[in-house]
Amino acid sequence: MSFDWITPADRIQQLPPYVFARLDELKAKAREQGIDLIDLGMGNPDGATPQPVVDAAIQALQDPANHGYPPFEGTASFRRAITNWYNRRYGVVLDPDSEALPLLGSKEGLSHLAIAYVNPGDVVLVPSPAYPAHFRGPIIAGGTVHSLILKPENDWLIDLTAIPEEVARKAKILYFNYPSNPTGATAPREFFEEIVAFARKYEILLVHDLCYAELAFDGYQPTSLLEIPGAKDIGVEFHTLSKTYNMAGWRVGFVVGNRHVIQGLRTLKTNLDYGIFAALQTAAETALQLPDIYLHEVQQRYRTRRDFLIQGLGELGWDVPKTKATMYLWVKCPVGMGSTDFALNLLQQTGVVVTPGNAFGVAGEGYVRISLIADCDRLGEALDRIKQAGIRYRPEALVSTPE
Repeated sequence: MSFDWITPADRIQQLPPYVFARLDELKAKAREQGIDLIDLGMGNPDGATPQPVVDAAIQALQDPANHGYPPFEGTASFRRAITNWYNRRYGVVLDPDSEALPLLGSKEGLSHLAIAYVNPGDVVLVPSPAYPAHFRGPIIAGGTVHSLILKPENDWLIDLTAIPEEVARKAKILYFNYPSNPTGATAPREFFEEIVAFARKYEILLVHDLCYAELAFDGYQPTSLLEIPGAKDIGVEFHTLSKTYNMAGWRVGFVVGNRHVIQGLRTLKTNLDYGIFAALQTAAETALQLPDIYLHEVQQRYRTRRDFLIQGLGELGWDVPKTKATMYLWVKCPVGMGSTDFALNLLQQTGVVVTPGNAFGVAGEGYVRISLIADCDRLGEALDRIKQAGIRYRPEALVSTPE
């Protein structure tokens, strides 16, 4: 019997092709062939979750009080841990009862926020390149995404002056993300002041993704949107424990900021899920309360890998700017080779996996994202494989003939 008449909803069919899915297929085939993959494609931190966090989870698991449904809005103690963390890090005062909401990872919240606030046809401003949830969420909600093309000559910052007046007046939400995935770009405080003024002028909800806040190097301190006077009137900010605390699989994140926006998202979520398992919220509290020495160790780990890989790529012809934050390098493809072709070429010839830049939107074409999720020994092996395959960066061509 044919089931051709069972078709997905338009919202699903309108989603752009998911490059990661094709890459996963090729990775699976390579593993079947016995190829030792060095996977630098996903933003999936290597290493174990800090032991104090694991210990807190184990202890919380033993408590039967944690075995039932958690409160929809998260436990009071986790919300207090979130707001205390913000006060300690940024001097931002938040009400744990109304201005903080735990999430099943920030990706869930970013996408569900669009469903909670975007009507079909609403204009949503989204940078390109961007983390896919920033534009896929609005697409699923039926919104009209207006891409804000980011350019290297502008340090991958949003050019607010380039947004047409008629678009700004129609826009309902603006998603943005600094420090940035995938580009690694950072934004000065002045930029945050400008974007708050812009949003207040045009009555646009700001949605800032701050999930790389603590992966910052060389004395750089990222800015929280909520540090800016008036930002809480028109904005919310998302964060996750996935990156800093090696808790990607635990699925714990949160959103803070405007109480009315958070209430709207909470209302949606009460109809979709029951929140985070209470034992995990207890573990997350422990993570947010870890001493700064742990943070410094994490920063040192990624800084060392950044420097090592930038130097190694430089010896192969790539001039990669030194990033101030995140766990990624944003690397040019040689002229004449697209992102997907270059990523597949690397996979097939070397077993090294990177993410095609076009997975992050049209303006990501011409780049690949490399995740710093392996130690320097494995990064060195990746560089050796690339060198042995004869792959070099040339502005005019990709040379891939063995030396």
